[in-house]
Amino acid sequence: MNQTSPAAASQASRSTRGSELRAPEASPIIQVRGLEKTYRTARGALTLFHGLDLDVLPGELVAIVGQSGAGKSTLLHILGALDTPTAGTVHCASINVASLSQREAAAFRNREIGYVWQFHYLLPEFSALENVAMPLLARGTARRDALAAAANWLREVDLEDRADHRPGELSGGEQQRVALARALVGAPRLLLADEPTGDLDEMTAGKVFNLLERLHATHGLTSIVVTHNPDLAARCTRTLRLESGRLTVAGASAPAGLHPGKA
Repeated sequence: MNQTSPAAASQASRSTRGSELRAPEASPIIQVRGLEKTYRTARGALTLFHGLDLDVLPGELVAIVGQSGAGKSTLLHILGALDTPTAGTVHCASINVASLSQREAAAFRNREIGYVWQFHYLLPEFSALENVAMPLLARGTARRDALAAAANWLREVDLEDRADHRPGELSGGEQQRVALARALVGAPRLLLADEPTGDLDEMTAGKVFNLLERLHATHGLTSIVVTHNPDLAARCTRTLRLESGRLTVAGASAPAGLHPGKA
């Protein structure tokens, strides 16, 4: 499952940085319209998003930046069917995410979404190999097949010699590489990464992001990365800033959630 197909290679080539190189006929893999999210608090209503729109094309690697508390993680949760919007529509991989039942949302996440958090959330009592296999085991894949796929992914992230190690025996960078392998073992179309290098030192963070970039390209992924690191954000296809409930191009003031020509 680790061989890159011609279609995946072609898709990866279209993710080259620069809007002038994006295929104008491509349909968004993510399409958000009029998104609103309101929480009820003791002090009244807290609204994070105001009519937020967003298109993400297949093969893009998009960075989202912004102040703490702006709603970046909440936006990823909504895109990944971990939370529901108050209003608006969210289509991801042609599925109306906001309309899914809890069971349907769980199945959607398992098959379509790979998620990497700031903290790795590996299960401490299981080996690296078993941790990577967990999404497939949850899907009902036979244990032998799940472990074989997990072993392949540990090779992908250069950790085959750590397969039997538990999380506590791994460095922070190794733990996050295991988490990345776990996110991708189920062959999702979309990778959502919430501050994936936030707990790592600068050198280790760079190595983990290098790996994320390589896997994004070689496996034909579409990826959205929340980060506070401007150097890492600059390496992405686009960098969007979430501020005052709207997305803009980083450094600009005009709304920029949509690609030119998209409505």
